[in-house]
Amino acid sequence: MNIIDFFIGFTLMNAMPHFVLGVWRARILGGFGFGYRQNILYGLFNFVVSISLFIYQYGITGLKENGFYTGALFILFAYFLLGKMLYRRFNPDKRD
Repeated sequence: MNIIDFFIGFTLMNAMPHFVLGVWRARILGGFGFGYRQNILYGLFNFVVSISLFIYQYGITGLKENGFYTGALFILFAYFLLGKMLYRRFNPDKRD
C-alpha cells in the first residue's frame, strides 16, 4: 500500500457520510461549509477525487480487478441514486 491508495480509500469512504447526511438534511461541518447542500457537494467532490485517483493509479480496467473498491463504489452509487427516494419513503412528514 502507498499513500495514493490511502487517499483513494479515505476519499471514497468520506464521501458516503457527507452525502447521506446531506440528503437527510443534517447540518454538520464539511469541507465546503456547514449545511446539508454543502455536505452533498462535499460528498460528490470526495467521490470525484477518489475515482480520479483510482483511475490514475490503476486505470479503468482496475475497477474490474479490484472487487473491494468496486463493491464500495457500488454502495456509494446506490446512495447517490436512491438516497433521496429512500429518505422520502421512510420520512413522509419531511418531504420538500
